[in-house]
Amino acid sequence: MEIVNRNRVKPFITKDTAEIREILAPRNSSIKNQSLAEAKVRPGMTTIEHYHTNIEEIYYIIRGKGKMRIGDEVGEVKAGDGIAIMPGLKHRIENTGTCDLIFLCCCAPAYTHEATVLTS
Repeated sequence: MEIVNRNRVKPFITKDTAEIREILAPRNSSIKNQSLAEAKVRPGMTTIEHYHTNIEEIYYIIRGKGKMRIGDEVGEVKAGDGIAIMPGLKHRIENTGTCDLIFLCCCAPAYTHEATVLTS
């Protein structure tokens, strides 16, 4: 049985500037085809617009609120919202609230810096 507690995972900054704690991924577990991370965007900050060449993502907002941009569409997001992001679609998320925007990020295949392309 593998159990990884997020408090024991060292955070790192992704290419798009989000602070990530990879909870389960090929780098720290026996998981091979996906990854689960907790992401944090501080108040007033926006991640750098980017896309993933082959990664399908799901964001699930746990705390805070923000604006999600995928392609030319912009939507308000808040705790309890799930967001589907298909490979190749430019996207970014902005924290419009007063507390940290916290969300789970599920990637299949697993997140890699190499599959992330910055567009701005």
